[in-house]
Amino acid sequence: MTVGRPFSLAALAALMLLGISPAGAQQDLRATLFVEADKALAEAKAANAEQLAPTTYQHAAEAYAAAENDLARGRPQDRVRTDAAAAAKAFRQAKDAAESASVTLASLIKTRADATNANASTFAAPQWTSATEKFDSAAKRLETGDVKGAHSRADEAEALFRDAELTSIKAQYLSQTRALLAEADQSRVSRYAPKTYESARSLLAQAEQALNENRYDTDLPRSLAQQANYQARHAIYLAKVISSMREENRSIEDVILSYEDGLVQIGAAADEAVQLDKGVEPVTTDLVAYIEQLRESAGRSQADATDSRKRIGDLEEEIRNLDQQLGGVSQERSALVQRLEADARLREQFASIENMFQHDEARVQREGNRVIVRLVGLTFPSGQATVLPAHRDLLKKVQQAADVFPRSQIVVEGHTDSYGDDQANLNLSRRRAEAIGAYLTGTLGVTASRVSAIGYGETQPIASNDTPQGRERNRRIDVIIEPQLDQ
Repeated sequence: MTVGRPFSLAALAALMLLGISPAGAQQDLRATLFVEADKALAEAKAANAEQLAPTTYQHAAEAYAAAENDLARGRPQDRVRTDAAAAAKAFRQAKDAAESASVTLASLIKTRADATNANASTFAAPQWTSATEKFDSAAKRLETGDVKGAHSRADEAEALFRDAELTSIKAQYLSQTRALLAEADQSRVSRYAPKTYESARSLLAQAEQALNENRYDTDLPRSLAQQANYQARHAIYLAKVISSMREENRSIEDVILSYEDGLVQIGAAADEAVQLDKGVEPVTTDLVAYIEQLRESAGRSQADATDSRKRIGDLEEEIRNLDQQLGGVSQERSALVQRLEADARLREQFASIENMFQHDEARVQREGNRVIVRLVGLTFPSGQATVLPAHRDLLKKVQQAADVFPRSQIVVEGHTDSYGDDQANLNLSRRRAEAIGAYLTGTLGVTASRVSAIGYGETQPIASNDTPQGRERNRRIDVIIEPQLDQ
């Protein structure tokens, strides 16, 4: 093989005699000739030069393709090397231009990324296409040194990308609600269920307004859209029932009795005799209280059962070990009795803490040796971390509960619902936890070294954030009392 000339038949024959395939030799030759071009190409792609320096990148790609074509056609290596070198140089220029553009067009690049994450190319295709064209124009003008023109095109592209992003988010969150309302309009739902229909429309408007005000906090508009969907479906259902009732000549009394029957059946399942002579409100209140008590009882039972199974397993293992020992049995059994007595004392202490709080003040749970006091009766002003004077007596009970285990560690945990900015929720939960911790130490005299505070924001919900009741449960302060095992 002569350098600067294509493979000859003699060279090919010689390679075959040596056991080297022409394809392998060609591949090795390509790796040698394109090493710098391939490196420059990879760096240009990493800098996103194809989009940020499209003209220079295109010239580089053309030189690269010409070099590959020359090599494939067996043209002189000097020519291939020259084209490859030109491609490498152009790719490096494209990389440098792209890195410069990434600074000049930083705001536009971020806006495009936001639109991409919102699937704007799918849900807002016309705006996305126009924005992309303006983006390309801005990048090309910047390559030619027209900085003023580049900024002008960039501003136009940024506005279009933001419009595309918002359109896409609305399409994904609000389109189903709009479709349901269109169905309701066709069925004349507003005639039969006007209040529910208007509620759906109002919730849709609130969701759209929330997106307009802050498109990046989608928790609230998503929840509003879900509520609007429900109300729209509910309105359609009510319209069908009311229309059917009129057609069947059913009276208002018939309707009331049919719905009361549902409460009667629920009461029967709870083994409660439902009396509706004073209306549904007392019955509803009693049934809600009954269900809450069942849930709390089930939670305690599950925790106790888990704890008991673990302790029984541990004790059985110790007994087996004792039976295998030849000496020291009395001493070991005495220690076992002491542990059983300590466990009984721990249960008594937990029960005493549980009895300190009214149902509307706190829920007390046990996890192993830890006591969790969930302060359901403690609230804060919206967005604030101020301890209200009204909660003084409740926090005094918390201090008394902690002192049941005098040398226990106390961890105050703050939690929020999912509405609002994630970081803001995290900061608010931490400030509220710290405020309670400071009140325990500064006002109630708990030793500061025993108390710590942590905020979890919206990351540890205990209920659904899709209902007001669930969000209220998630906005909470938990006080964790961690006794020392030798107490």
